[in-house]
Amino acid sequence: MIHTELHAAGIDDARLRESYRYCRRLNAEHGRTYFLATRLLAPSQRPAVHALYGFARYADDILDDMDAGTSTTEREQRLDRLSAKFFSGMADEKEPVLAAVLHTARTYRIPLELFDDFLTSMRMDLTVTDYPDRPALNRYMRGSAAAIGLEMLPILGTVGPEAEAAPYAEALGQAFQLTNFLRDVDEDLERDRVYLPADELAAFDVDRDVLTWCHQNRQTDPKVRRALAAQHDVARAVYREARKGIALLAPRSRPCVATAFTLYSEILDRIEAIDFAVFSQRASVGVGRRLQVLAAGLIRARRARGYGAA
Repeated sequence: MIHTELHAAGIDDARLRESYRYCRRLNAEHGRTYFLATRLLAPSQRPAVHALYGFARYADDILDDMDAGTSTTEREQRLDRLSAKFFSGMADEKEPVLAAVLHTARTYRIPLELFDDFLTSMRMDLTVTDYPDRPALNRYMRGSAAAIGLEMLPILGTVGPEAEAAPYAEALGQAFQLTNFLRDVDEDLERDRVYLPADELAAFDVDRDVLTWCHQNRQTDPKVRRALAAQHDVARAVYREARKGIALLAPRSRPCVATAFTLYSEILDRIEAIDFAVFSQRASVGVGRRLQVLAAGLIRARRARGYGAA
């Protein structure tokens, strides 16, 4: 399958193909829902999407998955090296994602400032552990979520000017990340991070200490449940705004984005269905349901590409 995708995208250079393969493996291993949705894109589109995911995942791994003894300074230095190589256009085997993402950025003329925004947010994760209010969290999500949505637009294509679709692409990236913040609040505490606005939590008499108690006792305090329900409502509102942008995408890309939209929004449903017990279980969409949504999306994708519904 990967050979078909690379051939369809016109990627023939052996070293470049290996970089794309590496990015695809990262996507398949770590981005279950995201990877499934990419199967609905045309083969020629998929390698570029894998490259963007691979670069983002690779940078995130520098922050979170290195040896526990690695200092903040060492992580910052490695992230700086990755950034310097990217912006100098220097791809090497030490950073296996770079060849693919640089090729993707050039091919689709993705503005480099979007990658700068992303790396800025990654640097924030080295030192920032709490966000006092929504504007502060939005500044973080500008690079960690909105920029990803904007990077995707040239690959997905639009029926009109990209500028018209851009606000909705940003909103969709934010909606997905807000879902992650709610689902992973317990896991994030393990990394000493809270991605929920402190002032909005305080309105329910919740702070980091209360969240830590929930984490340690594997249960959701009633006031934390109310606070998380309010954050859930915020995420729902962002989803409603983001949905408007799907019709602005190129027809062949809509089934992919609609499928990702459905699956991620159903994670929100699951969070609510388990009564916000996110400290004792991980909200997820079952395999059967994911395959059901994927199958329906596949039929729409084939029709959009003129293959019929078979």
